Amino acid sequence: MQKRPANQTTTGRGRMDGMSNEFRKPVFFDGSAFEAFQGGEDPAKINRVAHETAGALLSRVRDDPQPEVIDRLLTFTDEHGIDAVAELWSRASAHSLPGSLWRIYLLRVLIRQDPEQASYFFERGTEVIRSIDPVVAGAESPTGPREIIELADQILRGLFTGDFAIALERAAAFCRIMAQGCAAIADDAEIGAPETASTLTTRALRFETIGAELSQSASLWRNDTLD
Repeated sequence: MQKRPANQTTTGRGRMDGMSNEFRKPVFFDGSAFEAFQGGEDPAKINRVAHETAGALLSRVRDDPQPEVIDRLLTFTDEHGIDAVAELWSRASAHSLPGSLWRIYLLRVLIRQDPEQASYFFERGTEVIRSIDPVVAGAESPTGPREIIELADQILRGLFTGDFAIALERAAAFCRIMAQGCAAIADDAEIGAPETASTLTTRALRFETIGAELSQSASLWRNDTLD
């Protein structure tokens, strides 16, 4: 188990900071990596291999969705770490097939590394959000650590076995709920823990950004224009 940073702050049920930067294999990203995540680079710089691998993988699996293959894809980052996926797809545009796959895998790793924290943010988000996003995301209620892990697996599995656009929309709804949860907890922590509030505000913005990107990708997929 990885060592927690000495200055880690906790609020409510979940950790506000990420995990240690002292990586072991498989490599997992820490909370600061999520806060720093800005999305893909300019489309002109996209690695051609990212598109070829993403397209080939999706076509191969959707043409012949064998359960054992789906299970291996589902647990790939559990065994090999997020860096293996990042090397392939993290530089791709947000509005591309590899960029969308990268974001879904990133969200799943974030959830699985700390399902207690993720479920805390998610539940808080469902309390304050004024939209149908909780219905779209499709999580069981109440959403505890087990339910949030199942939601992440369902969304990723849906990319390969169901309606690709719906899977992206579920992930986008999840992001918007998480953004609302982080923002609400940041407001609660503003006076007593300003550093924590700042960290959570940044995280809320990242979730909001990724949610918007995934929503746009879903629309592009439906119009058959997702790069």
